[in-house]
Amino acid sequence: MHRYLVAIFWAFSVNIVLAYEPITSHPQPPAEKIPHIVSAPVLLEGEILFEVRGIKALTAEMRANAISERIRRLADDPYLNLDDITVTTDGLSADVMSKDRIILSVFRPDVAAEGITQEQRAARLAEIIRSAILRYRRAHSLDRLASGAAYTVLASLALGIFLRYFNRSYEWLERLLGGMIKRWIRPTRIKLLEFIIEGILAGTVKILRLVILIGIIYLYVTLILGLFPWTRTIANQLFAYVMEPLKHIGMAAWISLPNLMFLLVLSVIVAHLLKLLRFFFGEVSQGRLTISGFYPEWAMPTYKIVWFLTMAFTAVIAYPYLPGSDSPAFRGISLFLGVLFSLGSTSIVANIVAGVILTYMRGFRLGDIVKIGEVTGKVTEVTMLVTRLRTIKNVDVTIPNSVLLGSQVTNYSFAAGEGRLILPTTVTIGYDTPWRQVRALLLLAAERTQHILRDPAPFVLQTALDDFFVKYELNVYIGAPERMPLIFSDLHQNIQDAFNEFGVQIMSPHYVLDPKSAKIVPPDAWRRAPAGSSSKANES
Repeated sequence: MHRYLVAIFWAFSVNIVLAYEPITSHPQPPAEKIPHIVSAPVLLEGEILFEVRGIKALTAEMRANAISERIRRLADDPYLNLDDITVTTDGLSADVMSKDRIILSVFRPDVAAEGITQEQRAARLAEIIRSAILRYRRAHSLDRLASGAAYTVLASLALGIFLRYFNRSYEWLERLLGGMIKRWIRPTRIKLLEFIIEGILAGTVKILRLVILIGIIYLYVTLILGLFPWTRTIANQLFAYVMEPLKHIGMAAWISLPNLMFLLVLSVIVAHLLKLLRFFFGEVSQGRLTISGFYPEWAMPTYKIVWFLTMAFTAVIAYPYLPGSDSPAFRGISLFLGVLFSLGSTSIVANIVAGVILTYMRGFRLGDIVKIGEVTGKVTEVTMLVTRLRTIKNVDVTIPNSVLLGSQVTNYSFAAGEGRLILPTTVTIGYDTPWRQVRALLLLAAERTQHILRDPAPFVLQTALDDFFVKYELNVYIGAPERMPLIFSDLHQNIQDAFNEFGVQIMSPHYVLDPKSAKIVPPDAWRRAPAGSSSKANES
């Protein structure tokens, strides 16, 4: 079994090599193998002085650690004279000595690849050690430590001042950006887009603030740690943690510079194109530019559709030029977001499509009085997703466009604008009252009611002859549909007054027996307490 697995692995490996091997007319000679030399650095407080190799039983790391420890002890010895670091030789090695103590030994394998003698390398390493010990002592001197403490105090004060004024500046910048964002986005009148962009920009500003604060504190900690020799190694590591990613980002930005220039030019062109489109459709909506068969109320919705299509087309063009767009991670995230949008945007897309259809159907406009289902009110806002009505009681009702598209819409403003909006009201009167008298009383009530048009004149219809009464329908024309509830109320009041005034009782909807006396309110009882002069003034 083991042999079969080895054979399969070998065949698979050969196929891969053959698949990626370049086709040439002559076989390529195998490259010569260069032996890898293992070495380890000799350190003093994190500073690399030189590197050494392993010798026999001593690995490079073990040898480097031992030499580093000897040099550190010499650097901590206040009685060490740098002139005591000398070089001695024998037939086997060249030794760097501190009086009678060996710091390190240079053997022949150490200089085999350098082309110098053992004595020359030992002399060079001795000079490096003297310079490192001198720097070590200067770094640990009282003057350096005192100056480090002073700089720490100054840096702490500067950090405190910066944080204080940075927070104030951030609050001012947040208010400024908030106002600018609202001015830029509000003309689109797409509430969902406004909500998303405002949320993204607000979150971006907060993240930017957090990044700046973390960066300043990180820089402060790195600076303070770098002032003292015991923590300088940590400071160098912290500095490297930041500089290495920045170096890679900088190189990536430099490589992507042509693509970034293309995106910049594309953004400028698209921005000017959108400004031109907004000006064009703005002129159409204001009526200063007319297009045959194109209504002014279509202008801004059409601009929104064109804006969306332009942005989508721009995104398609810009996608290949985005940094990292060809990476598997970027593609995976794009696919994931696309799936989420597809699963969660069904109702949103349905509302948007319904909003577009309703716009071009011209079923209503802003300011129209309409009835949608059981809701009657004034159209205060029409967006791509919802339509908002304000009822006579100042209640705002939001109706999704997908629901609205499947509902019956009654527009009172269209008929009122043409002088043909009729308000009907019904009363039922007994057969013992002449129909001519009822007709005259209803017309009298209509004449006494304000905001009813005199031309065309009101008219009365007898709509039913029921078992106990006759059903009369009074129809009046109005030109102010927003006042329909008030007109109905005034009309009903005047109908009651007219019938009471002439002694005609309204027995609606049914009654069993004729009363002994007519069920009317005589005029002298119209203003019984608590009704009075104030009520009279209100009626007038």
